[in-house]
Amino acid sequence: MGVPKRRVSKARKNKRRSVWLKISSPALVECPHCHELKLPHHACPECGYYKNREAVK
Repeated sequence: MGVPKRRVSKARKNKRRSVWLKISSPALVECPHCHELKLPHHACPECGYYKNREAVK
């Protein structure tokens, strides 16, 4: 079993957890058809268009 041999110091623990704050929200782009925000490289959830043509009805 994986059991720590020594106590992990506060500095070492906080270095590992420092990445948690850097997680950001996903980038959003404007749909060229209906001008709603959507994820890039995905069909628009509002109108269903992707690359200026209807992908989802």
